[in-house]
Amino acid sequence: MGRSVQSISRFFSLRKKKQNDWAFPEELCRRFTLAEIRAATQCFDRTLVIGEGGFGRVYKGRIKVDGDEDRIDVVAIKRLSRDSVQGVPAFRVEVQLLCQLRHPNLISLVGFCQENGERIIVYDYMPNGTLSDYLLDPSNIKNKDPFPLTWKQRLKICIGVARSIHYLHAGVKHAVIHRAVKCSNVLLDQNLVPKLSDFGLSKMGPPVLSNALIKLTSRIFGTIGYLAPEYAMSGQLTEKSDVYSFGMVLLEVLCAKSVSREIFECVQRGETFPAMIDPFLMGKVAPDCLRKFMIIAMRCGRPAGAERPTMGEVQVELECALELQERADTVKQLNELRTSASTSLAPLPAHDMEDYTYQNISFSEINEIICNR
Repeated sequence: MGRSVQSISRFFSLRKKKQNDWAFPEELCRRFTLAEIRAATQCFDRTLVIGEGGFGRVYKGRIKVDGDEDRIDVVAIKRLSRDSVQGVPAFRVEVQLLCQLRHPNLISLVGFCQENGERIIVYDYMPNGTLSDYLLDPSNIKNKDPFPLTWKQRLKICIGVARSIHYLHAGVKHAVIHRAVKCSNVLLDQNLVPKLSDFGLSKMGPPVLSNALIKLTSRIFGTIGYLAPEYAMSGQLTEKSDVYSFGMVLLEVLCAKSVSREIFECVQRGETFPAMIDPFLMGKVAPDCLRKFMIIAMRCGRPAGAERPTMGEVQVELECALELQERADTVKQLNELRTSASTSLAPLPAHDMEDYTYQNISFSEINEIICNR
């Protein structure tokens, strides 16, 4: 057996020496002591908490860079609660996966700590919080102007997330099914570049991209509203489950409403598209771009996994939607310049004029999908 095969085998096998330890190639990331983590978080000071959930708490910390004592990096430190439903297996899955995965739209792992019953993961710090903060809770954006994201910013974030999921499904030897794609797991760096995070529930799939099912024998995990129907009902998981969840992210991006609660409440009140669209976006999204975006979201949200597109197809279509928006914006700006300059230049042809109204768009199909969720 070659050295690389031995390394992989060692990587995914448990050590028999110590029950609370595990085979781990130390060179892939840093293993912190609990004393280092305590120093980085001032003994887990509550004022440094930047996130909290059923998994535990996330702290903003300061870590001395290994090999350079004069340099200190700001990091995010996730301390899993001892009674977390994800437990030790999920902790190990996340550390093992993030040690191997490298993509500009995936969160970067700095290191981990497993000591005295503590399970802690250290990541790069993302100063702009989560996509969920911007869409659903602007008051939670730390030290930032809570102004809504522009439509093009939202499109670029969606494209980045699509690229990261496509990489997980098709860019590695074994497909990785994330299983927790949602807005609160999309982190934003200082330039609003998205980073998909939270791999504790991820599952390793088949050695090649396929529709082979991974039948889960454990409890079904996930967030209501994001779960693909076939997974929620029977526990059957494929990469198309992530595609469905991403379709729900697209709806939240367009509506600035949560799929688990607010969109459902809108349906109960009898509201439909286009009334559900984020009021901040009305009149700012080019009709051709809106039509393309809704088609993508509808295809992702189809009830049968086989009817959903691959994430590679979704990525390409979203990039096309961005091109449509940029082209329409350019035409609109040129016409505004012609009007304001009052020149003798001939106006652009009528079919090139973009008034960003939506009378000619049919919303019936997307309303049907939303109402039948």
